[in-house]
Amino acid sequence: MSVYRTHNCGQLRSSQVGEQVKLSGWVHKKRDHGNLLFIDLRDHYGITQCVVDSNSAAFHEVEKIRLECIVTIEGTVLQRTPDTVNKENPTGEIEVKIEKFTVLSYVESLPMSISSVSDLSEETRLKYRFLDLRREQLHKNIVLRSQVISAVREKMKKQGFLEISTPILTSSSPEGARDFLVPSRLHPGQFYALPQAPQQFKQLLMVAGFDKYFQIAPCFRDEDSRADRSPGEFYQLDFEMSFVEQEDVFGAIEPVIYEIFKEYGKKDYVSPYPFRRITYADAMLHYGCDKPDLRNPLLIEDVSDIFVESTFAVFVDAVKRGQVVRAISVKDADKQPRSFFDKLNDWAKENEMPGLGYVTYSGESTKGPIAKFLTAEQLQALRERTHLAGDGVVFFICEAEKVANKLAALVRQKLGTSLNLCSDSFELCWIVDFPMYEINEDTGEIEFSHNPFSMPQGEMEALENMNPLEIKAYQYDIVCNGIELSSGAIRNHRPDLMLKAFKIAGYDEETVKEKFKGMFNAFKYGAPPHGGCAPGIDRMVMLLADEPNIREVIAFPLNQQAQDLMMNAPSNVTEKQLKELHIKIDMPKQSVLKK
Repeated sequence: MSVYRTHNCGQLRSSQVGEQVKLSGWVHKKRDHGNLLFIDLRDHYGITQCVVDSNSAAFHEVEKIRLECIVTIEGTVLQRTPDTVNKENPTGEIEVKIEKFTVLSYVESLPMSISSVSDLSEETRLKYRFLDLRREQLHKNIVLRSQVISAVREKMKKQGFLEISTPILTSSSPEGARDFLVPSRLHPGQFYALPQAPQQFKQLLMVAGFDKYFQIAPCFRDEDSRADRSPGEFYQLDFEMSFVEQEDVFGAIEPVIYEIFKEYGKKDYVSPYPFRRITYADAMLHYGCDKPDLRNPLLIEDVSDIFVESTFAVFVDAVKRGQVVRAISVKDADKQPRSFFDKLNDWAKENEMPGLGYVTYSGESTKGPIAKFLTAEQLQALRERTHLAGDGVVFFICEAEKVANKLAALVRQKLGTSLNLCSDSFELCWIVDFPMYEINEDTGEIEFSHNPFSMPQGEMEALENMNPLEIKAYQYDIVCNGIELSSGAIRNHRPDLMLKAFKIAGYDEETVKEKFKGMFNAFKYGAPPHGGCAPGIDRMVMLLADEPNIREVIAFPLNQQAQDLMMNAPSNVTEKQLKELHIKIDMPKQSVLKK
């Protein structure tokens, strides 16, 4: 028999009534009922109610104990009376009569409450994360994360994928986010980089003949925090396949994603696979972004051509200057009170819009600040273009295309949430046909818009004969409920195509050969067509747990300033360490630090 327990705190049931048991755990709650003291004892598995009366030798010990002390309780399992059964707790039909009480670990005054975090700052929670992790919901989130990772591994292995670990110390890449650099002691003045992703290594594994690779890969990027992105490090289901086209990659990962969301998610509906394919151009037009939330049924449409023929001079002049008019129709929104439209207009102004124009369709009549500038034919054309069947309202945004997309996306989101139009489901889709290149707004030069190692659609013919800004790539993102889970691509596996593609983005041959030496050299010796993807584990679990912030599903996350408050990282190092690395610190001036 264990010194500490015969059962865990989530195990006892009515079938054990009368048994002598031993439990160990944390004092979760304590309730004093005069001659009776109740303790809720908690461990990883659950909570068991324990009771002691004033006649027991253990009563005074229990009376003095603080919350979160760790104790061992020995006693008899009792059946609770019907009126005291707790149906919310699996152990709620029984309680343990305390006959022996041993303190294993005393607790100082707690710096934070375990039962509630409503009044706690993020700083406190992260500084005492080991206490924060004792909370039921956060504890469940970490268990869920472990279960998801285990399930993902099994599902990938069943498809014939081989789990292979790739290096953590590698070379710096000129593409993507900022690298975390690691100085080399043995090679003074030179640095390793922590991998932003195992991109090159997994492609090299395909060159080496490993047909299907995967790993739960740690990735490191020196970038700012967001609600759906943790600074510093994150984990992804990284996988790659040989002799595949885009649809083959989709076919491999869609069942895995679907089954994980169906099994572990808190929503009744998950998009069945094959998931919807939406081109990048259509996503930007109809949703205003390349991460559409398909729970919202509203669509954005371009109506510039209708307004340019109208007498609404504001829109006519704007369209002639190259701006666009976007429209969103909402069925039955005409039933909303005037205050709804006034509040919506105020909201629009708060979000850097001059206001929000609209036309109301009610029966045979139309009204609104813009309706009088449109003919009957134009009003009907707007109704048809925006798919408005029956009564409703069409809202308008007029701006330069990039700004119009952004604002229309905001309006779509606002209308969807304000009018409770969004479904409670997991809606998954692929965004495909990303542009290979884009113009850097600061420099005016052409650069890669997505992944530089992607295969251009049309291959060499496209690279040699098309306007670079019109070339599409075999690149794709998988999106769930407005959150990008992953980017992926069919890779550019030919050295000649690779040199040409990088040349268009401003890289000469020597730079490519130097920066991507391992992969470029490998491709010269025969690389199979290959592609892959890398869904983010953290983001998947965040959605499954229905948490608004990714830090709620990571055991030990950094704060928004990329600091570990619990371990005091980053921290200063000694002069001896710096000398060994041949490094001198050149700190910026205080004024620069404040900025």
